[in-house]
Amino acid sequence: MGDMANNSVAYSGVKNSLKEANHDGDFGITLTELRALMELRSTDALRKIQESYGDVYGICTKLKTSPNEGLSGNPADLERREAVFGKNFIPPKKPKTFLQLVWEALQDVTLIILEIAAIVSLGLSFYQPPEGDNTLCGEVSVGEEEGEGETGWIEGAAILLSVVCVVLVTAFNDWSKEKQFRGLQSRIEQEQKFTVIRGGQVIQIPVADITVGDIAQVKYGDLLPADGILIQGNDLKIDESSLTGESDHVKKSLDKDPLLLSGTHVMEGSGRMVVTAVGINSQTGIIFTLLGAGGEEEEKKDEKKKEKKNKKQDGAIENRNKAKAQDGAAMEMQPLKSEEGGDGDEKDKKKANLPKKEKSVLQGKLTKLAVQIGKAGLLMSAITVIILVLYFVIDTFWVQKRPWLAECTPIYIQYFVKFFIIGVTVLVVAVPEGLPLAVTISLAYSVKKMMKDNNLVRHLDACETMGNATAICSDKTGTLTMNRMTVVQAYINEKHYKKVPEPEAIPPNTLSYLVTGISVNCAYTSKILPPEKEGGLPRHVGNKTECALLGLLLDLKRDYQDVRNEIPEEALYKVYTFNSVRKSMSTVLKNSDGSYRIFSKGASEIILKKCFKILSANGEAKVFRPRDRDDIVKTVIEPMASEGLRTICLAFRDFPAGEPEPEWDNENDIVTGLTCIAVVGIEDPVRPEVPDAIKKCQRAGITVRMVTGDNINTARAIATKCGILHPGEDFLCLEGKDFNRRIRNEKGEIEQERIDKIWPKLRVLARSSPTDKHTLVKGIIDSTVSEQRQVVAVTGDGTNDGPALKKADVGFAMGIAGTDVAKEASDIILTDDNFTSIVKAVMWGRNVYDSISKFLQFQLTVNVVAVIVAFTGACITQDSPLKAVQMLWVNLIMDTLASLALATEPPTESLLLRKPYGRNKPLISRTMMKNILGHAFYQLVVVFTLLFAGEKFFDIDSGRNAPLHAPPSEHYTIVFNTFVLMQLFNEINARKIHGERNVFEGIFNNAIFCTIVLGTFVVQLISTIPTSRLKFLKEAGHGTQKEEIPEEELAEDVEEIDHAERELRRGQILWFRGLNRIQTQMDVVNAFQSGSSIQGALRRQPSIASQHHDVTNISTPTHVVFSSSTASTTVGYSSGECIS
Repeated sequence: MGDMANNSVAYSGVKNSLKEANHDGDFGITLTELRALMELRSTDALRKIQESYGDVYGICTKLKTSPNEGLSGNPADLERREAVFGKNFIPPKKPKTFLQLVWEALQDVTLIILEIAAIVSLGLSFYQPPEGDNTLCGEVSVGEEEGEGETGWIEGAAILLSVVCVVLVTAFNDWSKEKQFRGLQSRIEQEQKFTVIRGGQVIQIPVADITVGDIAQVKYGDLLPADGILIQGNDLKIDESSLTGESDHVKKSLDKDPLLLSGTHVMEGSGRMVVTAVGINSQTGIIFTLLGAGGEEEEKKDEKKKEKKNKKQDGAIENRNKAKAQDGAAMEMQPLKSEEGGDGDEKDKKKANLPKKEKSVLQGKLTKLAVQIGKAGLLMSAITVIILVLYFVIDTFWVQKRPWLAECTPIYIQYFVKFFIIGVTVLVVAVPEGLPLAVTISLAYSVKKMMKDNNLVRHLDACETMGNATAICSDKTGTLTMNRMTVVQAYINEKHYKKVPEPEAIPPNTLSYLVTGISVNCAYTSKILPPEKEGGLPRHVGNKTECALLGLLLDLKRDYQDVRNEIPEEALYKVYTFNSVRKSMSTVLKNSDGSYRIFSKGASEIILKKCFKILSANGEAKVFRPRDRDDIVKTVIEPMASEGLRTICLAFRDFPAGEPEPEWDNENDIVTGLTCIAVVGIEDPVRPEVPDAIKKCQRAGITVRMVTGDNINTARAIATKCGILHPGEDFLCLEGKDFNRRIRNEKGEIEQERIDKIWPKLRVLARSSPTDKHTLVKGIIDSTVSEQRQVVAVTGDGTNDGPALKKADVGFAMGIAGTDVAKEASDIILTDDNFTSIVKAVMWGRNVYDSISKFLQFQLTVNVVAVIVAFTGACITQDSPLKAVQMLWVNLIMDTLASLALATEPPTESLLLRKPYGRNKPLISRTMMKNILGHAFYQLVVVFTLLFAGEKFFDIDSGRNAPLHAPPSEHYTIVFNTFVLMQLFNEINARKIHGERNVFEGIFNNAIFCTIVLGTFVVQLISTIPTSRLKFLKEAGHGTQKEEIPEEELAEDVEEIDHAERELRRGQILWFRGLNRIQTQMDVVNAFQSGSSIQGALRRQPSIASQHHDVTNISTPTHVVFSSSTASTTVGYSSGECIS
């Protein structure tokens, strides 16, 4: 790697030759050749590059790009490259069509039962019993008006219509949810940018714009967007598990393994690569194509499989075969972002391979409740059917001693079907169909609103789980603090400066070490840019700690960019990049005389232990003993840390020219014997809103723990400022190594009992590694010390935080500072990196839980009342007072609207005044049970009073004990209306579930709720107005001639008709008549004119008012008189039957 600088000079001529070469039109390497090259691994790939192209610079030449300047950025050149090598876009898998979603919605068990019942009801409604003497077959209302006898189909059709409504609503919900996530995904992708060099400038471009020939800069935490070959690397290590399934990190270098593959993660180091394959031609793209992603790629699938088979036969690539065998599994383990959003199948596969997270708290409780309700409903419906059948059989064949006649069989079957439908009605009422919808609506609504509160929810259930969180393990930097780092104190030349000194106060050689060391030993991607707005603060780009050090140089009136121009990144001889194990970064420079100088920076106590010398007051190096180190720790580092400052030590070491070249891979021998230049104290102020947010969490029963890589004194100071620690409290602050010592036994194994002794009191874990964070999270989750299983939320931004984020119940990734890897592992992305947004997530989570509880309270009251009414009514009157269609109106339509109304209640601060519910607390609290049973009792008293005494109150016909085909009655309509209006007012009561007195509080804050309650009331009103009241509807079916009957004759008719109707039938006739109205009218006219068979005509009239409207075409009024024989015949049938 030492000759890297020379290489860059040797190839500086490429750029000029490119300008001429660009006119040739063709590249010196084909797409197929590049794909074949990227199929190879390590030494095979290296051999192939050396044999065919010389080295990576040879490939750059053939691709007409400069390894230092990159592509020119000329639009015509970029277009041509896209045409030849493809675009960096993998078409996502086709989303499910609306019809597929409809089919999925139809699989619901409740809906299937309803569908079967509806079809049975529909089929039987078209069966007409044979005419004849039916008196021996029991009470059957037959011989109804033509057309009206056929209205039995309405019930079945209405049930089917209700099912269709529910299915369409559910499918539409799923469809819009998928669309929303795809939109979200495309937004994430558009925002995802990558650093490339074009025209000698380092710029960030959208991932989709990367093309073959681009020179891309890769750094720690990146998710590689394309395949490429390494040009220059600093200690680069890649996690290729997403392609190979191997969890070990692969070291990449020019002389061993220079191939970088898309979809893999940079775990350490940095470097530059030339892009060789993009989109569907990259390794990830090929796998996606095999998995069938992207519609247009389907046809190419077989072709590519054959192509891959041929390649597999090549004996030189055994390693690749091994990787191939695991491609499928690996692919599913870590899908690329382009697929993440809506691809259900891929996600399912992914979930199948990863250890599954257990069900969220609410999911678990709802599943349990649904099973319990289902069993109870099934039992009630079975008992109802059995009682009805036994009652009918005993009454008909035992009490009335009727024989079973063959011609009566169809009528008996109709009775049994009626009983079955009543049973299904009870079941329908018992199962809360609105519940899944309420959950979906509530979660979808919350997710949408949480976007405004800077929470980008990636997994729906995380939103609800957050409401039950009992512990939050938070990072310090950027989450609790502002991540706006500045150097405020320094220890230079044995003097402690409480503020940044003037450059004149520092000896020139010390200043020179300081400027060079900071400039070259900070990542070149970290820089300070001028403010976006005039008067604003300068913009920090890259690592914030490094930006603070670069800011120190600017305060010392020195420019780091001059040094970087003099020593470009390619000239750096060796870089030991920062990682969580080293907690330091070192850079080696080779001097012109053959000597080497290494600059180091890192955690002060770690670097100071490696320092054997220190720059004295006059700028000369002097011996630095352990005793001196202890003095600095006590007098400088601890005071700085106690003020909440992060302390960084800067040091250097020279390797003389005459000595043999050191073994650079032996890092421990290189980074030792250092000379300390300075110790600086970096301030990262606590976010002003954080202390209040933490106070809210603590009041809400959530323990906040800080897990940081910082010094324990700094961590303790910040934790005190935030309110995590309070003076005088007995809480633990531990360092990572101390924590590990306490939780491991003699064999070095972690013991849960040991963790259980520590975590309840632990508040700060300092100098911790990502492994410590994962251990702590796992330990808290697996603990059985407390009654409730702890629900843990974790924040993370680094690549190594992935395991902890995945293990946690809810993983929060930082949207600004977070790496791609952390975002992939998370459930929610904090778009502003702010702790207060986590508190908002808790509020929304609790609100979801409460919304579902509110809906349950409402739904179960409806269910309890309806089941008891249907059951009792059926057993006593042989018919359910609430018909299947009415129940579906209540259960499916009203409840769907109620779920929307109650699920869209906005959260309030009062949600944070209670402790988390926990996993074991029942979904229905005592207060809710009291409300449900209290309301149910009140409603049952009202309904039963109306059912058994309503006809006396309102002076109407009784609807009880109606015959088989009797139409609905006024009596039962009153019962139904009262029932629905009681539910409507109970919906307002259901808004409060914690025993609050004022149920109207904040009702006008929810416009959706008010609209739905009023809308439901209006629809209910309209749906139950009899058609006799809607004259304009009645007249629409009449002829053009209209003559009124004289009033005195009408009065006479009324009396007779009323008497006859009461005698003939108790139930009120169906108030809608269909298209047969004109035929009926002609029948009535003929009957009056002939004066015979008057009962047949009269029987068809539902009421006095309709009688008046029906008889309109009579030109000569005719007086009608009953003969005594007719009257006696009529009176003889007390059952209400009329035999013509």
